[in-house]
Amino acid sequence: MNSISLHSRARRALFSVIWLALALALVFGAGLRVNPTPSLPKGIYRVVFGVPERNDLVSFCLEGEFADLALERGYLEAGSCPSGLRPLLKRLAGLPGDFVDPATFPIRSVDSRGRSIPSALTPGVVPSGMAFVLADHPGSFDSRYFGFVPLESLQRIEPVFIFTPKGN
Repeated sequence: MNSISLHSRARRALFSVIWLALALALVFGAGLRVNPTPSLPKGIYRVVFGVPERNDLVSFCLEGEFADLALERGYLEAGSCPSGLRPLLKRLAGLPGDFVDPATFPIRSVDSRGRSIPSALTPGVVPSGMAFVLADHPGSFDSRYFGFVPLESLQRIEPVFIFTPKGN
């Protein structure tokens, strides 16, 4: 193989990587979020205007020690959040003043790989400025494990396109 064809292939590969990165940046900038996990129906969601209310679907960036845990264990993929992870998509299940009792939610002691997983959730009232987020999937990494999240970090989302597996 000659050096011209290797050079040409390398340029095409670099162009493809740059194009993909720009396309993903435009998609995210346009408010689109992709959910590849069973936490919510798999599909494409978009950020919509308005203050999130109870039961709304929301997007947010996980920060701090639980972002580190999610990265270390591979719970989340790389993305556009300051932590370097992709935004999570969940349902807003509790607002400031709501009482939350961990005994009413299934909480696993180990993750899908059999590793111990801590729960930061304790019985009590959702504090001012915070929110309780959940997913319907029992194995979802949500407030059952990382606790409350800042209410101001939540963005309302709505489904644009949901992938429905064959047979459903």
